[in-house]
Amino acid sequence: MVLSRLAAAAAASILAIATGPATAQPDANLAGSTIFGTWMNPYNSVAVRTGPCGERLCGWIVWANQEAQNDARDGGTPKLIGTALLENYRADKPGSWSGTVFVPDMNRRFYSIIQHVGPDQMKVKGCILGGLLCKSQLWHRIADVPHA
Repeated sequence: MVLSRLAAAAAASILAIATGPATAQPDANLAGSTIFGTWMNPYNSVAVRTGPCGERLCGWIVWANQEAQNDARDGGTPKLIGTALLENYRADKPGSWSGTVFVPDMNRRFYSIIQHVGPDQMKVKGCILGGLLCKSQLWHRIADVPHA
């Protein structure tokens, strides 16, 4: 009887490992994260809302001024609002995530690091050549999306 209970427990463990969780849960470093919110770039031309996407962190453009929309369109991104700008970021350490940033006016994706540098500031860094050359911007939190 003890042996059959052990066999049943082992089978249940194997089944749980094989099938995985029923739904993807956000990374523990994202749960209740203050990185979630709406952020404005330093030029006040694009606003991005960050939030979970599966187990990762992502950010979608929720507002852009006309110049940013025109630049994106000229670069090959026809619709800027709703575009995922920050994609598939995973937590590296508390307050730091790595993933991919989409640059709409170039229609290209680059390796990126986000650092939460204060309650209302995050640094978004995009890199090329395996991180050899990087450019960063300091984004600030906003309470609401600007009106058109």
